[in-house]
This record gives sequence, structure tokens and C-alpha cells, in this order.
Amino acid sequence: MNTDFSSRLQQLLSRGEFAVTAECGPPRGANAEIVNKKGLVLKGCVDAVNVTDNQTAIVRMSSIAACAHLLKIGLEPVMQMVTRDRNRIALQSDILGAYSLGIQNILCLSGDHQIFGNHPDAMNVFDIDSMNLIRMVRTMRREGQDMSGFELNGSPRMFIGAAANPFADPFEYRVIRLAKKIDAGADFIQTQCVFNMDRFKKWMTMAREEGLTEKVYILAGITPLKSEGMARYMSKKVAGIDMPGELIKRMAGVPKKKAAAEGIKISLETIAELRAIDGIHGIHIMAIEWEEMVGEIVEAAGLMPRPQ
Repeated sequence: MNTDFSSRLQQLLSRGEFAVTAECGPPRGANAEIVNKKGLVLKGCVDAVNVTDNQTAIVRMSSIAACAHLLKIGLEPVMQMVTRDRNRIALQSDILGAYSLGIQNILCLSGDHQIFGNHPDAMNVFDIDSMNLIRMVRTMRREGQDMSGFELNGSPRMFIGAAANPFADPFEYRVIRLAKKIDAGADFIQTQCVFNMDRFKKWMTMAREEGLTEKVYILAGITPLKSEGMARYMSKKVAGIDMPGELIKRMAGVPKKKAAAEGIKISLETIAELRAIDGIHGIHIMAIEWEEMVGEIVEAAGLMPRPQ
């Protein structure tokens, strides 16, 4: 695995630490205090914080700006970057600018289609896809060149991440796609949130058999459920989610006042199982507008204090 850069997240993973990352969604406005408030809630209980890039195709504060705000309060950001809104010129320019601000981690994504957001008539770009974005960042880092071959005056030595969904169909293609992202230059992977543990374990077995877990750091996704309604909504409306019926029944079987506690209990059980899987290097907690619970989950999972 690559070690030619100085991201703290990379350093922790290379030392064999079990990493914990979380997520911060920028506000639908220019109020930096919202970012700071979320960041301070997460500070001390996670190793890095993903900052989404106009998630669900809704206009929000830019990922770069929100990352810069988190840096100011002492958090290490993971800048998410989607190819939906930028051509290759803008992508490379933003990567250079982000690195110059001290942003050292990037997660390369395609992005949700604009039809699902609040500007459905907007024109998407998709000049390159997420696979080529990964390759482009690696070339800028390793070769010190942009996509045209021009030599850069200072290369962005970023720790490169990609997403993986072990639950999409066809299932057999999931590991092939993972291998392609690793070959393109991904250093770490953050997965879709894990609810179907049996299927996730099969995916990990296939990844180990191909030797992929020796080439990349895998952080498994965790999303705590707040209610039965949330479980049903995610099952029906969120692409790529595999929600077993027994989990929905379990959430339905507790009083509404205790549903959130049950959702956290499920998350803790999931984390315990994930920690026992060979090839899992950490977790990525996606507590949707519930950042205040991240610290409680990390503490209850026995993952505090975080390593320095």
C-alpha cells in the first residue's frame, strides 16, 4: 500500500490502527457556524470527517470551503468530489486548490443524478467518471502532471479514496469493480452502509480471495437507524441499500420512544461483527443529521480514546 504522503488518516491505517471516520453535510447556505458546530461534535471521537459534495444533487456550501472550516478547528477532512458538476479542467483546478489549503484526503465519486435534487433541469457534466477521477488524482500525485501531461509546480500528494457498494447487482461484479478502483489508484475504500451482514461477509471473502484486502484499506459503512420508518424508507428509496426484513421487524417491535436506542444497539452489534472480519481496517459512520450520536457510538463500541 502507498505511503508517499502525509495524511493523518493514512498514517493511522498504515500503523494498523482501526480507523473511525464520520460525515459532515455542508449547510444549504453560507453559514460557517453550522459546519463548525457539527465539526466540534465530532472532534476527538473520529480520525477524519468526510465532507459531502452537493449530496443528493442539492445546492450546498462547497465541499472545499467546508473542509477548510473543519481544518481551522483541528479536524482532518476527507473532501468528497463528484464528477457530475465539473469537467476535467475544473476537477484538477479544485484538487490543486484544495491541497494548497491543507486538504490531504479525497473521496472520488460520480455523484447523485441531478434529477433527484432541487435543480432537476440542470445540465450534468460527467466529462470523466469516478474511475478516471481516481486515476487522474493518482497521476497528479505520482507523476506530478495534469491530464494533458503538463508538469505541475507542486503536486497534490493526496490520500485517494473511493466508494464501494457490496450490495448492488450483479453481485459477482462487485469485487471486479473494487479491483478496478484499486488498479486505478484507490488507497482506501468506504463502503455503503452495512445492514445485510451475510452478503457483506461474502463480498469480503471474495475480496480476500483476490488478494484485494492486501492492496487497499477498507472502511465499512455504518448508519444508525432512528426509527422503523427510517428503515423502511432506506429499504425502498435509497439506492444500493440492502435492508433485511428482520431488521425492519426488529425496529418495529420496540416502542417508538426506544426505537433510536434500538437502532444504536444494532449499529454496535454490526461494528462488533465488522471488527472480527479479516481485511476490515475501520468504519465510516454516516449518522444522517445525527452527528451528536457518533461519539456515543464510538465510545460504546470500545473505540475510544482515538489514537494520536
